[in-house]
Amino acid sequence: MSLPLSLALLEFSSVAAGVSAVDRMLKRSPVALLRCGTVHPGRYLALVGGTVAAAAEAHAEGRAAGAAALVDDVCLADPHPALAAAVAGVRVPPSGEAVGVIELASSPAMLRALDAALKAVPVTLVEIRLADDLGGRAVAVLSGELADVEQALELAAERAGSPAAVLGRSLMARVDDTLRRALGEGTRFA
Repeated sequence: MSLPLSLALLEFSSVAAGVSAVDRMLKRSPVALLRCGTVHPGRYLALVGGTVAAAAEAHAEGRAAGAAALVDDVCLADPHPALAAAVAGVRVPPSGEAVGVIELASSPAMLRALDAALKAVPVTLVEIRLADDLGGRAVAVLSGELADVEQALELAAERAGSPAAVLGRSLMARVDDTLRRALGEGTRFA
């Protein structure tokens, strides 16, 4: 039996503070450094994963080490499998009659919001983008039946943290086939 995977994401307003916090996190707890680095606008993101206890310990250490520069953070015990896959870069084509897009002010807010929505509503996570090339924002695309996507967007907005965290959201029924194919390939301008 495998232990539940946990994800912790911390966003720092200072690159120096973020790098130092990651060093302390890795020295404190046996977690995997899944991704870290600079994002716009001059911020630093650190994503770690491991057992629930290890990720929680690393998360607490990162919060303490970078407290003065901490913008937002989240530690998810047993995140929804689609969320964990999407964070790793997996993208799936939109399915169902509707597509929803949500844009939040921080990457940790997005993980927090999507985990709650995906666990409560039967929707598909098409794509998630965290911070880079988005001016520090985070964007996610969801698909499914119209009522489900609408409910998922509502729940995600509620769980984002504060009303100011939600920068935008849209719900589209019967999405144009050309747009549906484009969204399946990703939201990045290419």
